[in-house]
Amino acid sequence: MVDPKIVKIKALQVLDSRGNPTIQAEVYTKEFSGSAIVPSGMSKSQYEAKELRDNTKIYHGLSVLKAINNITKISKVLIGKDVRNQEIIDNSMIKLDGTEDKSNLGGNAILAVSLAAARCSANLQNKDLYKLFNKKAKLPIPFTNVINGGKHASNDLKLQEFMIVPVNAKSFSQATQMIVETYQSLKNLIHLKYANVNVGDEGGFSVNSAEEALNLIQKSIELNSYEKNIKIAIDAAASEFYNSKKNNYEVEANKELTKYTLIDYYSNLIKNYKIISIEDPFDQNDFAAWQEFNKKVKIQLVADDLTSTNPKRIQEATKEKLANCLLLKPNQIGTLTESIEAFNLASKEKWNCMISHRSGDSEDTFIADLAVGLGTGQIKLGAPCRGERTAKYNRLLKIEEESNLKYSKF
Repeated sequence: MVDPKIVKIKALQVLDSRGNPTIQAEVYTKEFSGSAIVPSGMSKSQYEAKELRDNTKIYHGLSVLKAINNITKISKVLIGKDVRNQEIIDNSMIKLDGTEDKSNLGGNAILAVSLAAARCSANLQNKDLYKLFNKKAKLPIPFTNVINGGKHASNDLKLQEFMIVPVNAKSFSQATQMIVETYQSLKNLIHLKYANVNVGDEGGFSVNSAEEALNLIQKSIELNSYEKNIKIAIDAAASEFYNSKKNNYEVEANKELTKYTLIDYYSNLIKNYKIISIEDPFDQNDFAAWQEFNKKVKIQLVADDLTSTNPKRIQEATKEKLANCLLLKPNQIGTLTESIEAFNLASKEKWNCMISHRSGDSEDTFIADLAVGLGTGQIKLGAPCRGERTAKYNRLLKIEEESNLKYSKF
């Protein structure tokens, strides 16, 4: 019989897609192992699990050697435990850390071990990773960031992400084809207009205004005759352009709006461009604006900074009817167990759920399996460009090819 007990845990400082240090953890039993690399976001909610960085001269303060050293402490607690029991593994680390935001050991240290343990468990059981989650597995609709703004690009665009969504594809592979064709057309249009084509952190292109971004995307969709098949989504990341002192939003350079005029601004975009989903349209603590907007519009309203994959924040947001879709990022909460708890809470309240990458990501494809295994129906990916983004597409294409799983409907 295969011995499922953890015998060793290792950690290594590696690089994310921005060239910044991050953690790769490896969890071993006698015969099997599993590894995982944790991502890092640029625009962070104040309610996220805390990344532990060294703040020394090395890597301009961004090295993670302290967090890696803490994995040595974690290993002393986890060695001998059954790698198949994810809850015991994660709860043991939470108890060892002893803080609400995982600031003692570092959310990045804890998550690296949590995800690596899950991979080791899947390998030990000779299962695809997505089969661990024991839910109604299905292939997700990709929300693909094709124009980057905000903290993800060096331009004047305040809204952070403009996405295309293949809502009427028959398969993930067909959805990928639609995305790539539209993305390449968008690249050509931008090249004709600007001569230079720049990409941001998530592989999306760079322009200078929301209307310009939306017009170019719409034109790219039309060039491929996908008007009925591809819709548009936005991640505003409004906490990044909210001025708490003035209590208003600088949605464009030298254009400041109150929460109420910002609601009108978004409503016009929805009407003119047939937008089906908006993420973080207001500051993470501007509950009144969220509530009013959710009453007014009939589209998917996605909570990211608002909820931060945090069960307490999710309970508050569902109670107050602030949104209708959870953006799930495992590194916001710090363990796989708590990520699944967040998904279950949102599902119980009839919210949609979208698994998401981070702007500083890696070749690790864990979120692709997690989206499939939980059956979230939606996954937020970068553009079909840059290896850390295409790795997720390629993993989902492989899962589709090897299974009989259905493609989700919006």
